[in-house]
Amino acid sequence: MPAVTADTLTLPRLRALPADATAWREPIQVVTAHRQLEGEGFQVRRPFPGAHLALADPFLLLDHMGAVEYAPGEAKGAPWHPHRGFETVTYMIDGAFEHTDSTGGGGLLTDGATQWMTAGSGVMHSELPPESLVRSGGLFHGVQLWVNLPAAQKWAAPKYQDIGAGDSTLLSSPDGGALVRLIAGDLDTHAGPGSTFTPITYLHATISAGARLDLPWTPEFNALVYV
Repeated sequence: MPAVTADTLTLPRLRALPADATAWREPIQVVTAHRQLEGEGFQVRRPFPGAHLALADPFLLLDHMGAVEYAPGEAKGAPWHPHRGFETVTYMIDGAFEHTDSTGGGGLLTDGATQWMTAGSGVMHSELPPESLVRSGGLFHGVQLWVNLPAAQKWAAPKYQDIGAGDSTLLSSPDGGALVRLIAGDLDTHAGPGSTFTPITYLHATISAGARLDLPWTPEFNALVYV
């Protein structure tokens, strides 16, 4: 998993939370993602939307793409299609995806990169595996999150943020056993590079066996973990 690796013992560490002065959150619901086909026929795992969408607000959808090892000629994507009124956030863990949109935004997303597309008043875009992946095959693994826009921003001008693999803020858990890649929002005293309309915190954490990761979270925020 080359999404971005680092020596956790040398990174800034999150502060340990005092056990006797912390309001710990218990899980409200555990959901098993269902499998379905998207685009030209590639499989995703989708934990939501579902019956309890309010628990996920302001998030509308999460698609886990892969992990899959494509043989030559097997890789598929999602050709031109429209979006409006929300944002699509595509995070690549392994492999590559080529994005093009009607505003002129886009580029090649590779290991650890994030494409943050604000559809706003409306945009057309395509998400396709690069020719090299189609021709030779290879590993493909990523996550796409849909973020709802506030009512006042539904007709905002479309825009595109390219967050490179080296742009994420890298942090370590207090015990040094977890790597946290902060993509957007605030965590402890640290900030991610992503710019958002709705205040959210979005991160990718890798936890070593036997390690522990406790995250400080704004009480008014919903909290979701996808494993």
